[in-house]
Amino acid sequence: MINDEIRVREVRLVGANGEQIGIKPTREALQMAIDLNLDLVNVAPQAKPPVCRIMDYGKFRYEQQKKDKEARKNQKIVDVKEVWFRSNIEENDYQTKFRNVVKFLKAGDKVKCSVRFRGREIAHANVGQRILERVKVEVADICTVERQPKLEGRSMIMILAPKLKEN
Repeated sequence: MINDEIRVREVRLVGANGEQIGIKPTREALQMAIDLNLDLVNVAPQAKPPVCRIMDYGKFRYEQQKKDKEARKNQKIVDVKEVWFRSNIEENDYQTKFRNVVKFLKAGDKVKCSVRFRGREIAHANVGQRILERVKVEVADICTVERQPKLEGRSMIMILAPKLKEN
């Protein structure tokens, strides 16, 4: 809330340079801000009495937007890539899918490895368990297991996360 939007009787006032002015009636604090060609901004509305600061609100918002934009630019978005295996997968198909898992982990993405069972294959869930265990053992040096293999419906799912690089 700024200027006339502040509806309390009195506020704890902080000056334009950060100095404590003290508790003042809201009208008097607003007049001080107007005299300095600045805004009265409520910075801590939950305090008793609320803390208001005299500042250039437009400049403050601009600086805040710049900080937010810089923070968004520097953050890394981690995607979850999914690789499907079948319980009766052949060795060459396994190697192709395994290379994809390694590629995704090295790119910094999480990988969701799934074994999908069709029809009566669900009776042999241990085969899917062995496939996921094999993947887990073969990529142990470049990732950590975020979620152990677990049967959910007709799929067995395991989630792998890349290891953080030490500087």
